[in-house]
Amino acid sequence: MSGAGDPSRARGGQPVPDGAERRSRLRQYQVQLLERMQAAKSGAAVGGRELGVLIGGQRFLLDLTQISEIVSLQALTAVPLAQPWYQGLSNIRGNLTGIVDLALYHTPYGHDGQAAAPATAADGRYVTFAPALSFNCALRVERVLGLRNLGDMERVAPAGDALVETPPWCRQQFSDADARRWTRIDLSLLVREARFLQVGL
Repeated sequence: MSGAGDPSRARGGQPVPDGAERRSRLRQYQVQLLERMQAAKSGAAVGGRELGVLIGGQRFLLDLTQISEIVSLQALTAVPLAQPWYQGLSNIRGNLTGIVDLALYHTPYGHDGQAAAPATAADGRYVTFAPALSFNCALRVERVLGLRNLGDMERVAPAGDALVETPPWCRQQFSDADARRWTRIDLSLLVREARFLQVGL
């Protein structure tokens, strides 16, 4: 008989999921998210859907047509004499993929983000670039926040000085119903930036 102090039950008498159950739910959520991403790319979903991610403690939006997949954190091989933001190479589905810490890369532009906090295996992910970009790369994100609809957000115009200091690939900003700020990343512009192409010191 379970009493009020039974640690296996949360407030209200509901069982607390164990580690295996939580991992199973996370995997199920990932499968559902990937299915919805594929549906959006094929035009089966309403337009304006973006993938919300957390990078350097800030919210970003990624165009679903510019990303390929979400994968769990994997072992990295360091690249000698590489920029600090270029974390190394990871073998993702048989392809060597460069892993980028966008929070570190963005810092020279006056961005107030810091280097991303160490991502845990439970929350951290790699988001790979779409093949159409012809750039074998992935962003390390601290957390995947799910799909977001731009139609439910309000476009925010950056101030004049902020616009000058902000690179073209992240000038679009939005505010959601909870007044949270989101920055939309245009990966097609990012991969054409000269500094991004220069991973060596």
